Amino acid sequence: MTINLKEKDLEQLVIMSDKVLIKPKYPQEKTESGLYLPPSVIDNDKISLGYVIKTGPGYPIPATDDYDEPWKNKEKKLKFIPLQMQRGDLAVYQRTGAIEIKFNNEQYYIVSASAVLMAVRDEGLMRM
Repeated sequence: MTINLKEKDLEQLVIMSDKVLIKPKYPQEKTESGLYLPPSVIDNDKISLGYVIKTGPGYPIPATDDYDEPWKNKEKKLKFIPLQMQRGDLAVYQRTGAIEIKFNNEQYYIVSASAVLMAVRDEGLMRM
């Protein structure tokens, strides 16, 4: 899937519920011993690293009817349990089920929060 929008439009993207937008951190192309890996090996990895760019609001929870007085405001607001990931985290995620998109000629993945296995939180970590 390819989306061609201007760079400023990245902030206008709204990620839904428990989804996370990740910019992949490209893996090393050679092993520790110096052998170069073909692209097919890199693409078949089940686990990848990437930077969290945006997150959805979280897991929706149902509104409760705790109105004990008829004069109280009966407006039902949708509430969410927030996600643990934050913008800038380095995420270790499963690529199985990830949706790949291209935005401004850059590759991104949209994954479910349950596909993120671990996050490294460091303020100076994200260098794009």
